[in-house]
Amino acid sequence: MPIIRVTMATGRTAQQKKAAALEITDTIVKHCGAHAEHVYVVFDDIPPDDWTVGGETITERKAKRGEA
Repeated sequence: MPIIRVTMATGRTAQQKKAAALEITDTIVKHCGAHAEHVYVVFDDIPPDDWTVGGETITERKAKRGEA
């Protein structure tokens, strides 16, 4: 029973997560021999103000790059 945790900043749609989960599941089935119905994919969405890189929040880093 593989459990795959995906940690990323919030902002992805349900459709994006579903597509990612399907790809991840297919990869585990293909390369690890697991059955798809036993592959669990868990998304941990972290608010960008709660995630820092080099002392800056993701929000601050995006602002420096001119991203919304």
